Amino acid sequence: MASASYMEDLTCSICLTIFTDPVSLLCGHSFCRECITNSLSIKDQCPQCRTTVPKEEKYLPTSHILKSLADKAKEAEKIKREQGDETTGVSESLCPEHEEKLKLFCETDQQLACVICRDGERHDGHKFKPIREAATSLRRELEKGMEHLSDDIEAIESLANTQREEITKTHVMSQQLMTQISTQFEEMHQFLRQREEEIKNELKEKKTEAVEEMTEKFKAMDLALSESRELQVKGTATLEICDSVKFLQSWTEVNNMLTPECLFRPRANDLQVVHTSLSLGPYESHLQFFVWKEMLQVVKPRAELLSLRKNTDVTVSDDRRSLLCAPKSSQSQSGSLFGQTTGPYGFGSGIFGSSSTFGFGSAQDTGTFGSSSTFGFGSTQDKGLFGSGSNFMAHEDSSFVKMGAMKTNHAFSFNEFSSGKHYWETEVGLRNYWELGVKGHFLKYDGQKYVISNQSSLTELTFTDRPRKIGIYLNCSSKELSFYDADKMKHVHTLSSSLMSLPVSAYFNIGPSEDIHRNPLTVCWY
Repeated sequence: MASASYMEDLTCSICLTIFTDPVSLLCGHSFCRECITNSLSIKDQCPQCRTTVPKEEKYLPTSHILKSLADKAKEAEKIKREQGDETTGVSESLCPEHEEKLKLFCETDQQLACVICRDGERHDGHKFKPIREAATSLRRELEKGMEHLSDDIEAIESLANTQREEITKTHVMSQQLMTQISTQFEEMHQFLRQREEEIKNELKEKKTEAVEEMTEKFKAMDLALSESRELQVKGTATLEICDSVKFLQSWTEVNNMLTPECLFRPRANDLQVVHTSLSLGPYESHLQFFVWKEMLQVVKPRAELLSLRKNTDVTVSDDRRSLLCAPKSSQSQSGSLFGQTTGPYGFGSGIFGSSSTFGFGSAQDTGTFGSSSTFGFGSTQDKGLFGSGSNFMAHEDSSFVKMGAMKTNHAFSFNEFSSGKHYWETEVGLRNYWELGVKGHFLKYDGQKYVISNQSSLTELTFTDRPRKIGIYLNCSSKELSFYDADKMKHVHTLSSSLMSLPVSAYFNIGPSEDIHRNPLTVCWY
């Protein structure tokens, strides 16, 4: 007979029954093969000690010792049950406390009882049923519960399969991103290695040219030095001769019919040291900066080249990159921006015709470009302002009023985004007010604090330094908008909104116009 402790050692901690085809992990814990296989398919950990199980450990041989002991324990349990049925079959139907027949079932305590138990203090106020009736009722509930349990098991299995697929999908996606990252970095490494080799070769060529020129000069100097030293030796030997005849004979052998003045003419004056300073220009002092600028030409994708769309009370620079406030006089006089009066940014007579008339009125106003131009600012039905595809209108959007954005000092980009992933940067400089993002979702700075506006909700942010350039990353598929301190390429905040309606355009608001001419908002192009 197996003792209780003996049975515990042979019991699987997952299914809580005696081992069937037991296997042991390296951590020392044992389980049924089917139980541990199902468990490891969900999580690579030992169910008892949470030790990570390597992949190669998932295929383990059967523990024959445990299997033999488990089989013996099962046999012992079977014998014990058979003997118990024979010896206690009669006594099991009697109340162990009162030795009366068990005819009732206490629904409150969920246990069998006799008539004496029913009248006892321990079951006072409890609800009882006859055994057969209670068994029928309970069997019905169990059958119904088993049906729901099967449905629940199927639902959990479905969820587990879905989760398993998501885990596999995450592994695959991670590997794809890892490959993509390696490929993109390799492209940059290849570009840098190539530029490094080219710059080194340029330096080698300059060194070779300089050394060749200096070597030629050095050889000329060495020859002149040898000849001068030889002349010095001969001249010294000649001067040591005291006999005049022999002296003159020696002189005639040395000078080759040259006078002393010609023979001892200084030759150093004809020689000049070549000073060659190796220089690579900006690559010598600003190599990293110049190569970085060169790399911008091969980096793909690059930041979006946004083009700003004009509004009534703001102006846009000629290159459509900078957002500026219109002068106050232009807001009260029609034609000051685009008529005869020349504005501070080059807008004046002759741009749209010799005469310009601005009408703020109905939706049927149309504009044409000719000797006389009429511009209509009204609802979205205005036509023909800049030709097909152009939208030059002043309109009031109540949603912008509700979320606190400036009605008159905001503008959008011509670029619209309905799919994909996009990034752009805007230089805010030292402005004390700006709003950047997309319609209904933007980052605002009011001179004191930074706030994320997500339609009806506001979230205050903290910057360690005051950024001069803001980067915005838009993921259309997930409808996520991320903000970056573009000077340091540091992530600041990401907002996600299912209420973001596509397509969207980049949104800009310059706020108050006190120092706008000195500090415009400018879209960065690279």
